[in-house]
Amino acid sequence: MRYAQGGGLTAERREFRERIRYEAGERFGRSESTAVIARDLRVSERSVERWRRAWREGGMDALASTGPPKLPKLSDEQFTELEEELALGPAVHGWEDQRWTLARIRALIAWKFSLDCSSAGVWRLLHRHGWSWQSPARRALERDEQAVSLWKKDVWPQAE
Repeated sequence: MRYAQGGGLTAERREFRERIRYEAGERFGRSESTAVIARDLRVSERSVERWRRAWREGGMDALASTGPPKLPKLSDEQFTELEEELALGPAVHGWEDQRWTLARIRALIAWKFSLDCSSAGVWRLLHRHGWSWQSPARRALERDEQAVSLWKKDVWPQAE
């Protein structure tokens, strides 16, 4: 993710950045140089140049915040439903093994919510809600740990 909080800027932070752009716009009207504005506002000259171009084309309105870049496809309530479905396990949904893959979760989202999203979008959605990639233990469900330990103790030394 691009930001530490895992999903873009907060509304307060967007408003703060918008105020900086507006201040730059006022300084554009006074014909101040890009380098001076960038230094005083502690931003890159490239950003100031981009803002100046937008200001020339659309005035102060062009410097306004456009809001969050993209809203999540699933609401918090829908994600809670998705988590409940994931807790049931893949077998309940027709897959033979017990692994949730991005492709399977994507198919579940398409079936449950009639939404089409990419595997990368599924990953970002899960990550935003605190899920992380898990490596399977690679052990059979039928494995009997007690039988394995007895075999290691009794049979393996004789096989060596």
